[in-house]
Amino acid sequence: MTQFGVHSEVGVLRKVMVHRPDLSLCRLTPSNHDELLFDDVLWVERAQQEHDTFVEIMRSRGVKVYYLEQLLAETLALSEAVRRRVINREVTEMTVGVSLVNEFRAYLMEMPVDRLAQHLIGGLARAEIHRLNLDEMSKRSLTAVSTAANEFILPPLPNTLFTRDSSCWIYNGVSVNPMYWRARHQEAIHVGLIYRFHPLFRGAGFDFWYPPAGDDDQFDLEDFGRASLEGGDVMPIGNKTVLIGVSERSTVQMVEQLARALFKKEAAERIIAAQLTRDRAHMHLDTVFTMLDRDAVTIYPKVVAQIQAYSLRPGDKPGTFDVRREADFLGAVADALGVPHLRIITTGGDDYQAAREQWDDGNNVVALEPGVVIAYSKNTYTNQKLRDAGIEVLTFDGFELGKGRGGGHCMTCPLLRDGI
Repeated sequence: MTQFGVHSEVGVLRKVMVHRPDLSLCRLTPSNHDELLFDDVLWVERAQQEHDTFVEIMRSRGVKVYYLEQLLAETLALSEAVRRRVINREVTEMTVGVSLVNEFRAYLMEMPVDRLAQHLIGGLARAEIHRLNLDEMSKRSLTAVSTAANEFILPPLPNTLFTRDSSCWIYNGVSVNPMYWRARHQEAIHVGLIYRFHPLFRGAGFDFWYPPAGDDDQFDLEDFGRASLEGGDVMPIGNKTVLIGVSERSTVQMVEQLARALFKKEAAERIIAAQLTRDRAHMHLDTVFTMLDRDAVTIYPKVVAQIQAYSLRPGDKPGTFDVRREADFLGAVADALGVPHLRIITTGGDDYQAAREQWDDGNNVVALEPGVVIAYSKNTYTNQKLRDAGIEVLTFDGFELGKGRGGGHCMTCPLLRDGI
């Protein structure tokens, strides 16, 4: 069996990467949660219980689950060179200041790898820094003297919870994504390090769609221009077709980057770009549209009805495209899947309840196999409609997890999934 690759949205899920709620979510406060892209603070212990239940459901159905923080720690343990690589990328004169960069890099290099992985994701406040005398350094460091005890030298990355976004597996390769918000940029460094160096992935024989293999040293977090991409907008649906949402967080520039890479290796033959309106309630395509079965989807119709879709295919010359406007997004998806029409299950309830359940990720379900999905239990109207349509719905509580505006689809990065 192939070690890694995602060949559909609903084929049997074999391997997945998740991130259990951790220190980074303990850093959320009423004053910083907006900056860190959360709508509220979480009861972290309850969120951990909910996430553990979610993982247990996947494991009970035969899915191999990997934890991102553990993979990161194992990668950091490989060598001093690997640790220096990530530390030097995240601790620079531009992030901690000219006067502190060398001492802080040395301090992190001496940290045990488990703790280093925890703080790379969870952040590190000035008051938590030991064996580095910042009070003494204050005599020669503006950064040290002006940083309050509860301020972060390393920022927390609470959105690591949503492993779907920082990378996405598309057929026999992966994209390490340049994400839209600065608060998420460093997440890509961590997954990129794992895919490049962890023994699980080294020599596994997959392609890098972005950045190209060998170009990771040029993966400059501040040099994306207008290009950004997050995995919640990317869906390899099968039949060599990929759906990509053009959304609040994913741009046409990155659609073309991916299309060029995929077409060059003949990994895909068609990209359907779905242009969404920009709104926090539907920041990614998968917040209003996910697949349930080979011919079934759940949608939030008020948004999906407004999607303008374009199909990209290889052009006459290498690196060029044939771009055609589609009359209807759902019709284009059905055509790509080779089915006469899609079974469409809309968000449940009246207009008010449907809006509430879309906000609570009623359409953000993750398939374990054709016709079997995991959903939040609180979306009762939508879940019942799915069941009435013959979909098996496995539920878990997401009262705390849902405060980050993401459901099961957002919290999973499939590593190996069968085709359809």
